[in-house]
Amino acid sequence: MNTINSVIEKMMDYYKGDPKRIQHFMKVYQFGKLIGEEVGLDARKQRVLETACVVHDIGIKASEEKYHSSAGNYQELEGPPIARDLLASLDYSPEEIDRICWLVGHHHTYKNIEGEDYQILVEADFLVNAWEDGMSREAVENVRKKIFATSPGIRMFETMYM
Repeated sequence: MNTINSVIEKMMDYYKGDPKRIQHFMKVYQFGKLIGEEVGLDARKQRVLETACVVHDIGIKASEEKYHSSAGNYQELEGPPIARDLLASLDYSPEEIDRICWLVGHHHTYKNIEGEDYQILVEADFLVNAWEDGMSREAVENVRKKIFATSPGIRMFETMYM
């Protein structure tokens, strides 16, 4: 089994009985994968991106248990150590794990987005969240202006929401 499928399987086990969370990360993964391929990420960045897309919300369970909230700041705080534990048993280098955990710890921070993998993760998550959260037309337009920067991400967002 390839590594990304192993991560998906572990995340499905982690969210067993929670189809909403499983379907969310699967959609973010697919949008992230597609955008990364379309912008031409190299194989290592693509692997890091795809993995981060799968595990990006891994901190939600701990956030809800500790803080009774799934707010993004709590996810960013709680997610990286859990992601690190999940990835440690798989075929990732320490540098890849560090970057994936950094992305998990910043995926709700929208200022100073640096790096293609970070930009694409945020865009993929918004492509899904805009629908799942029922964002207003005004919020959708604001997200498009302030967040989206990749050509494929913009095209997908505008195709779905504008």
